[in-house]
Amino acid sequence: METTNSGVRVFFLLFDLFLLNACAYMVFHNSPMYNYVDLPGRNLYILHANVSELFAYIVYSKRNYFFTDKYTDRVKAFGIRFIILLITLYILAELFLPKGYHKGFLLEYTVMFFVVKVAVFYFIYKAQRYRYNNGHTFHRVAILGMENSSQLLGKLINNNPSLGFRLVGYIKDIKNLSDYAPLGSLDDLNNVSDKYKINMLFVTNPKYFTRKNTKELLSICNETGIRLRYILMDGYWSRSVSRKVQSASSFEIFNPQKIPLDDLTMRLGKRIFDIIFSTAVILLVFSWLFPIIGLLIKLNSKGPVFFVQKRTGINNKTFNCLKFRTMTVNAESDSKQAQKNDSRITSIGDFLRRTNIDEMPQFINVFLGNMSVVGPRPHMLQHTNQYSQLIQHYKVRHFVKPGITGWAQVNGYRGITDELWKMEKRVEYDMDYLDNWTFFWDIKIIFMTVFGNKAFKNAG
Repeated sequence: METTNSGVRVFFLLFDLFLLNACAYMVFHNSPMYNYVDLPGRNLYILHANVSELFAYIVYSKRNYFFTDKYTDRVKAFGIRFIILLITLYILAELFLPKGYHKGFLLEYTVMFFVVKVAVFYFIYKAQRYRYNNGHTFHRVAILGMENSSQLLGKLINNNPSLGFRLVGYIKDIKNLSDYAPLGSLDDLNNVSDKYKINMLFVTNPKYFTRKNTKELLSICNETGIRLRYILMDGYWSRSVSRKVQSASSFEIFNPQKIPLDDLTMRLGKRIFDIIFSTAVILLVFSWLFPIIGLLIKLNSKGPVFFVQKRTGINNKTFNCLKFRTMTVNAESDSKQAQKNDSRITSIGDFLRRTNIDEMPQFINVFLGNMSVVGPRPHMLQHTNQYSQLIQHYKVRHFVKPGITGWAQVNGYRGITDELWKMEKRVEYDMDYLDNWTFFWDIKIIFMTVFGNKAFKNAG
């Protein structure tokens, strides 16, 4: 499987250039060549190396580092581009480098580049496989219908686990026409998805590709909280679809409800920002604040420093959300929201809640990848079950990672939701954020969280 995402290709190109320049630099400073290649000459060699790699990348830009099951396929792709790079290096060297250039030096740093690249991606591959085997990097998929194309897709998914999908089973649409036992029917998708933890539905039958049927399917999926994808087998329908698709060697995936963070480049950019921001907060603030707050909590009441609660994350996955403990240990912490003048809240806890300091440990969640700095606030599991029955498409907010702060919170919609309209407003603002996300909007929300008046409204 390949990706047509241009942002990902640029990222891999920059990564390749980084490795190439690092190898050239190491050879310059650790090889005997260093003694007789002067500084201007070294700069020319570096320019020559980068131009050659860029040309080789343009000639052979096949990307299968993360989308094929066998590591040998990845090494094969590296090898093809390495041969193209060598040919390009020596052709351009004959044309542009001074006479008598050091041919051995070119071979030395390019071979080192190839070896380092194979080693680096081997560790990436192993890490990816480990995460996949532990349930971190795949979607649990159900396929609608049991016709031949659906069964063919099922076999393709099962035979290629590194595609990032794990087939759970089939959903019956009309009647069972095969030997495959269905998980349930489309009418009961909500219960089926909860039972089998499904977060994506694949559809191969073209009869569902009409505007009317797409609208109906999207409504069912949004209410259930799972993503819908049309699978265009063998390029079928691809010419009639005007929106972008993710290409694969045997099929194409069409997203009928694309949101900004469905784009891999944007998700990658947001994740990089989350890592940098959370690391800075943990090292510069949390490192010294934690001992102080921890001591105050311990002196103020009995119990642990942290309050750990199961909450709903991206794709309806449950994770352990961290907070500083602000209440006395009680049996209702996972079912009853904090009320105004709640007797369970400790004196230090009241201060932590009013200043939002109680949320600081969630930067650990951000660093680990359970949360983002900005996103819809994660709710406890009981609220997810409760409000998904009362608010249509409530679970759509789980299409992205939950955040420490969010668009609803900086507009004052936080705290107790003792009336339904309060949660409805939260969801309304979350949907606005989901549909129109930009990186600079995240920056604005962070700024409003720190300096805005409404961010502290209803805190406590």
